[in-house]
Amino acid sequence: MSTSPITVDEFQALEQKVLRAIDIVKREREARTVAEAEVENLRAQLASQQEIQISNESQLTTLNQERDAVRQRVEKMLHQIDELL
Repeated sequence: MSTSPITVDEFQALEQKVLRAIDIVKREREARTVAEAEVENLRAQLASQQEIQISNESQLTTLNQERDAVRQRVEKMLHQIDELL
């Protein structure tokens, strides 16, 4: 089996392809790092928003309970006023 020698031009073309491939891999790794950082940032923002939502829901529940208690007291007072009249 005989192998033909690679010409200088062929070697340079291969070298350029390898260098381009290395450059593509570097750019893709950098893009992946940026994307992963963005994902972590978005996850943190989502967790923060979920905590705020839970807090708001808790406050709303408390306010609704307070409103119901005030309504009952007002109804009781109105009933007592009706009895006096």
